[in-house]
Amino acid sequence: MSGDDRLFPARPLVGASIAVIRDGKVLLAARANEPLRGVWTLPGGLVETGESLAEAALRELGEEVGVAAEVVAGLSPTEIIRRDEEGRVRHHYVVHPHAALWVGGEPQAGPEALGVRWATPAEAAGLPTTPGLSITLEEAFAALAGRAGTAG
Repeated sequence: MSGDDRLFPARPLVGASIAVIRDGKVLLAARANEPLRGVWTLPGGLVETGESLAEAALRELGEEVGVAAEVVAGLSPTEIIRRDEEGRVRHHYVVHPHAALWVGGEPQAGPEALGVRWATPAEAAGLPTTPGLSITLEEAFAALAGRAGTAG
């Protein structure tokens, strides 16, 4: 789906994202595309037909930043709705995040990410982020509490 197909959609678009945790930090990517270009978020993207939410999250993680992870839990979805000046829905995404443990690979910014970084939840709270990210990070760290790779 091209960026133009995502403008003024006839229905919400389904996305998946992934909170990869390693040594008490989460992997964040700065968005290279609109909406919200330059804002920090979790790696993710649209779900393709025939793909599960977790499969989409892992695929996007590999494509966007070159990292592998093990999905541990699904998290509460986030809706992103942006309207134009006339009130029409310009963007509508329903994003299903996942909590995951880092397995391998060092993150590299690709065409969809202006930059990548590992951040603690406190560091993430000081960054410009996508709506609902702080709540998603709280859920992710809680879901992974006590698991290997989450300690700080």
